[in-house]
Amino acid sequence: MNLWDRCTLVVPGNDPQQDIRLKLQVQPELFLVSLIETQVVATIMAGYEGHRGWLNYLAVVPEYQRQGIGQYKVEQATIKLKSMNCLKINIQIRTSNIDVLRFYEHLGFKIDDFISMGKRF
Repeated sequence: MNLWDRCTLVVPGNDPQQDIRLKLQVQPELFLVSLIETQVVATIMAGYEGHRGWLNYLAVVPEYQRQGIGQYKVEQATIKLKSMNCLKINIQIRTSNIDVLRFYEHLGFKIDDFISMGKRF
């Protein structure tokens, strides 16, 4: 959770503690964490509901960014999703986060012609 705070992934409405707790109950093998010694340096949380895969909470400690760790996390999550017969991965990026948009474009992701909608409970 500290890493997610440092990478500004936690916004109002997100409860990272609950997100981790729930992920450990549903497809925990799709919650990938990288360590250097005992320090968490990267995470990615993936999911697959039988139709589309999703990537969430990709984070890399700022001092380790731009060294290929984020790309590696996406690749590892992709391998796991493909092994589940997932044919497409979706991600949601805040429109203001241009650097992250460029990162995913570099990895071959394209902007889909859809509107993302949500409803909080």
